[in-house]
Amino acid sequence: MIFPTRRKPAAAAPPTADNAPAAVAAPTPAPVVSIKDRRRDDYTELKVTLHQNLIDRINLAALETMTRDQMQRDIGDIVQEMLKENNQALNAAERRQLVEDILDELLGLGPLEPLLKDPTISDIMVNSATKVFVERRGRIEEVGTRFASDQHLLRIIGKIVSNVGRRVDESSPMVDARLPDGSRINAIIPPLAIDGPCLSIRKFPPSRTSIDKLVEYGSMTPDCATMLKAVVASRRNVIVSGGTGSGKTTMLNALSASIGAHERVVTIEDSAELQLQQSHVVRLETRPANIEGRGEVNQRDLVKNALRMRPDRVILGEIRSGEAFDMLQAMNTGHDGSMTTLHANTPRDALSRLEQMIGMSGIDISPKSARAQIASAINVVLQLERLQDGTRRVTSVAEITGMEGDIILMQEIFKFVREGVDAEGKVIGEMRPMGVRPKFMEVLKSRGYDLPSTMFDPFRRKDS
Repeated sequence: MIFPTRRKPAAAAPPTADNAPAAVAAPTPAPVVSIKDRRRDDYTELKVTLHQNLIDRINLAALETMTRDQMQRDIGDIVQEMLKENNQALNAAERRQLVEDILDELLGLGPLEPLLKDPTISDIMVNSATKVFVERRGRIEEVGTRFASDQHLLRIIGKIVSNVGRRVDESSPMVDARLPDGSRINAIIPPLAIDGPCLSIRKFPPSRTSIDKLVEYGSMTPDCATMLKAVVASRRNVIVSGGTGSGKTTMLNALSASIGAHERVVTIEDSAELQLQQSHVVRLETRPANIEGRGEVNQRDLVKNALRMRPDRVILGEIRSGEAFDMLQAMNTGHDGSMTTLHANTPRDALSRLEQMIGMSGIDISPKSARAQIASAINVVLQLERLQDGTRRVTSVAEITGMEGDIILMQEIFKFVREGVDAEGKVIGEMRPMGVRPKFMEVLKSRGYDLPSTMFDPFRRKDS
């Protein structure tokens, strides 16, 4: 049992002349309220109150040795007793739901648990204790999920970040973390968040996504997929560019399936979420400073360390600042086939951002030298976009071909051409080859990937 032995209430004394009940009518008991008649906020308050009272009655150490079914039975008994004490009437189905919700509070993340279990939801956005939104199939919608108070939401956030050794408080009001399944978490609390604690969750996909799956989803054409597989397998260096929520990490995971099984891969991330599909993978994750401002390990530190670990490839989850220089150095010094992502709206913008981030490294390097580093290190820029109808597509595949003066030369191989929007708001368009034969074709052929030239024929659109 998870409940300690409780004393039985003392038996009532028999009536005597001194304590005999008065002849007046007994006070009317408080009306019993059904959960169906309660507002959502009242139900949330009831659930949290019962959860807090439950903590005082149970043996927390016993939870570690019990299954959820065993806990459900024992907690169900005590919840029934507590409901009577609180004068709440629930039928069997309502009691089961309440017990499930309390178990979620006790063992999981409370009101967030049903959203985390919903496979149709890709993002959860908690704007405040009473405003929760989700993204389903690319569309954002508000849901009825509520927290009892800001303190309730803060407790859930604290539970998340403490599991990965991080903290969130007034001295450190922003935090990145992850759930055990790999889902990415960002939290920001007052005084920075004016309307109360905010929480964003990018859910970890339940299964690995392959390039073939992305073709089925309409994210790219079969010809484009075939070329990308050959590009990765032939150890070309790739940048995946796109806006927030465009599917950059998903694409990186899908591309990784083409990495050879005998290659040693080192991944570097702020919050580990990559799902590489090889067995020989070393995963590194940054560490923030402690409460004294010490102990920080950033991405640049990890890139430098990764190069001492004898990697065949280095995969950087996202370039944000000075680590761009070290990553390009790695790509230029024998670590071919490395990949990374960054935020940009076009392939050309991606190169501009890369140049800016090289400048953030603190190394005195001229713009022309920085561009030369980029041109010699990067082979392919893959541009992604989340369209207005919520679909995620590859909108451009561009090859870097060299330098001319101070300009990095680039040519588009495939491009998504929009043709309009239908009556349901769905974007109409197709990915078209631009009629350009990539310069890296000879490298691909030398490594066993002889792609047909018809793949790049712009008049062969519908067959792709």
